[in-house]
Amino acid sequence: MIASRRGRGGGDLLQAAPLTVALIAANVLMYIVQMRDTTPTVVSSGTAAGSLVADGPVEAHLILWGPMVATGEWWRLLSCGFLHASPLHLGTNMLSLFFIGRLVEPAIGTLRTGLIYLVSLAAGSLGVMVLEPGGATLGASGAIFGLAGALLVIAHIRGAGVMQTGIGPMILLNLAFTFGIPGISIGGHVGGLLGGAALGYAILEIDKRTRPRQAGDTRVAAIAAAAFLAMLVIAFAIARSKYPSLG
Repeated sequence: MIASRRGRGGGDLLQAAPLTVALIAANVLMYIVQMRDTTPTVVSSGTAAGSLVADGPVEAHLILWGPMVATGEWWRLLSCGFLHASPLHLGTNMLSLFFIGRLVEPAIGTLRTGLIYLVSLAAGSLGVMVLEPGGATLGASGAIFGLAGALLVIAHIRGAGVMQTGIGPMILLNLAFTFGIPGISIGGHVGGLLGGAALGYAILEIDKRTRPRQAGDTRVAAIAAAAFLAMLVIAFAIARSKYPSLG
């Protein structure tokens, strides 16, 4: 099921894209934990910002919601990326992660793929705080959009036709769904896409100027860490500014 071509079995995928496999496993395990208790749980900031009803205590403590971020629960900016609303939501995201991750990770390496994933997750949460802080948001799609954005940039700069390879149409189709279907996080998807594309471009520019590869990895990690922390701080500051009475 993993691959139909000769020599592309499960062991090969684990060797070529171990982080992709690990991320899929982590998301599936988190969903199992979520589903152990789906008792409706009220999440309230205790102010005029109102409340929301989450599907269980795990979701209640980890879902991204601006008013609770403003109270100091900054971890929601990251934990939301490992929650999913339904088996269909989980399945579509993990299928996308499987196909994109097995292209990106062998091309740029596990470390850089992980950095793009984390930066894109933070960028997606920042996008949510900018555009829709009052909406409850969850899912890995922002981070996955970031991997797709990085793949788009890498394919373009390396001379591969982004339309012929399918990555361009895939992104356009998913953006059409994002803007056309109610309930999908525009901020999360667009923010993740831009964050991943920007870091993908930075990686290629660093590789042009830096030898050996290990030195390039160090510079990429430094830039990614700075961007990751900066976006979390800015997202938190935006939440506090939108809900000043909760700080």
